[in-house]
Amino acid sequence: MPRVRIGKFAIELPRNRIVRIGLGVSLVVLGGVFGWLPILGYWMVPLGLLVLASDSPVIRRWNRRAGVALVGWWRGRKSKRNAPTAT
Repeated sequence: MPRVRIGKFAIELPRNRIVRIGLGVSLVVLGGVFGWLPILGYWMVPLGLLVLASDSPVIRRWNRRAGVALVGWWRGRKSKRNAPTAT
């Protein structure tokens, strides 16, 4: 059964591929259209892409690259913050 893992949390997805694709597309579209609303915010777009990644190799590769870039950026940011400054 497909699942979306975010950190240590896992969300079960429907077994039907068409339902998963519809869910992912609707999350992306609704998140894009209603992103300015507080509850239906832009957080729905990455969640929709994670759902779509379970069925699409192209989106799966894009998500992997974005995740690796984000982790590299975060680690570089933390190392710059902890680096001693020359005075």
